[in-house]
Amino acid sequence: MNRAELADFLRRGRARLNPSDVGLAPGARRRTPGLRREEVAALAGMSVDYYTRLEQSRGPRPSRQMLTALARALRLTDDERDHLFHLAGEEPPRRDAPAAHVRPGLLLVLDRLHDTPALVMTDVGEVLAQNAMSRALSGDVLARPPHERNVVRRFFLDRAGRDLFPAEDRAEHARAHVANLRAVAAARPDDPEPAALVAELRASSEEFAELWDRHEVAVRRASVKRFQHPVVGLLELDCELLLTDDHHQHLLIHTARPGTDSHERLQLLRVVGLQDLTPGVV
Repeated sequence: MNRAELADFLRRGRARLNPSDVGLAPGARRRTPGLRREEVAALAGMSVDYYTRLEQSRGPRPSRQMLTALARALRLTDDERDHLFHLAGEEPPRRDAPAAHVRPGLLLVLDRLHDTPALVMTDVGEVLAQNAMSRALSGDVLARPPHERNVVRRFFLDRAGRDLFPAEDRAEHARAHVANLRAVAAARPDDPEPAALVAELRASSEEFAELWDRHEVAVRRASVKRFQHPVVGLLELDCELLLTDDHHQHLLIHTARPGTDSHERLQLLRVVGLQDLTPGVV
């Protein structure tokens, strides 16, 4: 691990970003350009002290998970992400790994969506990034342990993962999750990730196993979802998807039609802001 080079690379990456580049408000006048250390730490989901030590060449060797989080927080390109891993003495993730890295362009779009919930996730349901409105709608998924960030796993194995949706809609959500996962697993037969998730859910959830045996196939597409938010009430939102070229990552955008009760409640949700009130699903 090259601590000095890693520290310099992190400092320079932080200095080149403005708050607006990562979806943050400009705030008070800044004495130096770039993001503050606490802002990078918050975006990466780590403590300010831990990040500060990395920039001061005295931190411990970051884990692969932490390096991935830093790459996203600093909006690194694939080449810059690989360089970050090399400085930390780690082998970079495979370029073809679906969850290896969120493209900066995709994060740029996400950061510009200030008034509507949006997130990036893989085709098997791993949440990779959220904007502030998404966290206000469905909880801060990235604050949870890595094993709890998959929306399909949480829907079937964690009761709280279903509570965001009205009871009468949950059967359709279950069917859609299974049908999409079957399509992904068939499209990537040599990838162990979808197969492992299927095996885990078949062994742990009778509902999943029963739906899997029906052999229904349906790729996730644009749809209408209803969310039962504990503060603003029922929201009926249009869910649109933007896909990367390989279809391994999805940008999900939830919008409400102007003039509806849901539109007014979504605006109220923006005012309510971030509160840890919801179970963390999408």
